[in-house]
Amino acid sequence: MSEPTPNPQATGSSWSSFLKSIASFNGDLSSLTAPPFILSSTSLTEFSSYWCEHPSAFAAPAKEEDPAKRALLVLKWFLTTLKQQYASRSEQCGNEKKPLNPFLGELFLGKWEDSAGTTDLISEQVNHHPPATAYCIRNEASGVQLEGYNAQKASFSKTINIKQIGHAVLTVPVPSKAGENDTYLITLPSLHIEGLIFGAPFSELDGTSYITSSTGFTAKIQYLGKGWVSGKKNSFSATLYPTGKEKDVLYSCSGQWTKAFEIHSGPAKHNSPKTLLETWDPETTPMSELIIAPLEKQHPIESRRAWAAVAEGIAKGDMDYVGREKTKIEQAQREMRKKEKAEGRQWERRYFTARTDADPTLQALASNVGLEPNGDADRTGGLWRFDAAKAAAVKGETLSDEEKTTLARELLGQ
Repeated sequence: MSEPTPNPQATGSSWSSFLKSIASFNGDLSSLTAPPFILSSTSLTEFSSYWCEHPSAFAAPAKEEDPAKRALLVLKWFLTTLKQQYASRSEQCGNEKKPLNPFLGELFLGKWEDSAGTTDLISEQVNHHPPATAYCIRNEASGVQLEGYNAQKASFSKTINIKQIGHAVLTVPVPSKAGENDTYLITLPSLHIEGLIFGAPFSELDGTSYITSSTGFTAKIQYLGKGWVSGKKNSFSATLYPTGKEKDVLYSCSGQWTKAFEIHSGPAKHNSPKTLLETWDPETTPMSELIIAPLEKQHPIESRRAWAAVAEGIAKGDMDYVGREKTKIEQAQREMRKKEKAEGRQWERRYFTARTDADPTLQALASNVGLEPNGDADRTGGLWRFDAAKAAAVKGETLSDEEKTTLARELLGQ
């Protein structure tokens, strides 16, 4: 279940009916019930892992003394994440699938172990109405840490348009300065779904996203799509410049975020073999394997354990079974919310806390990239930050088989 599983594909008539249903649907498309051929067996909580398929690139900025070059390494790492985040599912399955909507409290935990050391992933569904996923990724050896949260708003206008809400904050220890960190505020690209009319949808990024740093540098990434510059889909161009001085380009990057891209010194108009610093090609750069616990050792609300029966039904194409298993979880969750309301309490998040005071990173950097100082907290149920004290409290937790059974019954109806 770690990989997307095949499921029934669309026929001409079923696909036409699906397109008509989304064209006439009012509201957020993420709440629309998807037909069998578009369903994925992967929950949105797993998507947080796409930030770190290359832990060495993630940790690399911590070794660079020069602030501008460190910012360039952060930009490079970000660009290496895009293929997995937005194209891996359509490449493996033949078309983009609708992920499972996580339930409140759902977890996805894992780690990577490679030349960069151990890198830990914690992903948690911190809000349900509106839905939002928070994550924290930390490379222990370097001290580099990413935390953030995101939600999606989907609409239809000739195609499916998805607005990503939220942001990420990357913290990088400064070499040779113990206890001092740089921070990078990262905004999220928008995307739309291409290939709908042919029954083979895939994601194409559009618009602009930014990375701005406490060291005074900003990266601007423009997602060009097919035909603007190269005639190739998934095209992009990026520049790195001193914050507030966009024309003073220090470095430029261009290519396809699904394939190879080049990094040059100076603005793109001067690109030549002499200015070429590096080429990144995902085809020749293997990803590190994400390690997760076996299902029987997972907490009952960890994603793959909780959705195991649903994933099995999707793989077999048995949508009646899928419907029954999904309904069990949804009904149990509704009952839990009623119980909490009656008892005057709320669901306690295991790893994250919604800040009620001003966030220093947003206060210092949000205006550089057009973000609100509250981080769109009103659209994600809170300004979510990783809570180290909570994480420490549950780190040594062990559950008996009886406790797991009770939680599965109460929270998931299983």
